[in-house]
Amino acid sequence: MGKKPVLVIMAAGMGSRYGGLKQIDPIDEHGDKIIDFSIYDAVQAGFEKVVFIIKKAIEKEFKEQIGDRISKHVQVEYVYQELDKIPAGYQIPEGREKPWGTGHAILCCKDVVDGPFAVINADDYYGKSAFQSIYDQLSTVGDDEKYQYTMVGYKLYNTLTENGHVARGVCSTDENSKLTDIHERTRIEKHGERAEYIEDDGATWTYLPEETIVSMNMWGFTASMLGELDRRFAAFLDREVAGNPLKCEYFLPFVVDELLKEDKAEVTVLKSVDRWYGVTYKEDKETVVKAIQDLKNQGLYPDKLWED
Repeated sequence: MGKKPVLVIMAAGMGSRYGGLKQIDPIDEHGDKIIDFSIYDAVQAGFEKVVFIIKKAIEKEFKEQIGDRISKHVQVEYVYQELDKIPAGYQIPEGREKPWGTGHAILCCKDVVDGPFAVINADDYYGKSAFQSIYDQLSTVGDDEKYQYTMVGYKLYNTLTENGHVARGVCSTDENSKLTDIHERTRIEKHGERAEYIEDDGATWTYLPEETIVSMNMWGFTASMLGELDRRFAAFLDREVAGNPLKCEYFLPFVVDELLKEDKAEVTVLKSVDRWYGVTYKEDKETVVKAIQDLKNQGLYPDKLWED
């Protein structure tokens, strides 16, 4: 297989709903953050290199809080997602501040990643088994007549918050656990024991059954994905910017979906039984702190992750 899988962490988003740099908020008394637990799990699974996608604006703080400490335990590299990283001949729309989205974030890695890689959000807790299964998959499966990609799917009901609505990529799979469709639902809420979603401006809620599998942005790709993201970015700008100059985003799942529809890629869905944890809202933090303490009590993590 050749190259060892690399872990790419999307940490450029500032967490608008949470009010501040949520990736730098500790969740235990030693100052460890969700991202520390992800990297710890990744290193245990076999990953030896981490690429952080950040913005220049948070670089100093990010390195002080996270990067410098982590770099003692794993190889670290930085990539900067900035608005001006667009093809020649294109301009940043006047007044735009929002980053270009997750697809653009990964595209920014094209000069530092040249083999298989996993992608995660900086501020989500994915669970130990997810890192092991994606590492094993990336280590053993390469492209054949189609690109061979993978994602970790979670039971929707393991990913909801009591504190508001969430956006999730709702997945459909065939009998061989291959992804057939991924549909971004931007407003899913828990109503009692039921999860329901509403379209952006709709009036009716639609029920999502218990066995629904969702993507939490944990993907595994071969290097071929970087070429595809590159080739499709200008077309995205041509198509979307005129109508929505300040907010349109180049989403990673949209590109995956295009490749599926064109029959160029297969995506194996690795189903996780772990609960996902994240801080979408300030009020979620307490739940995460308690969950992490419970996992430590069960012996899944040492009391202090990184021995200095």
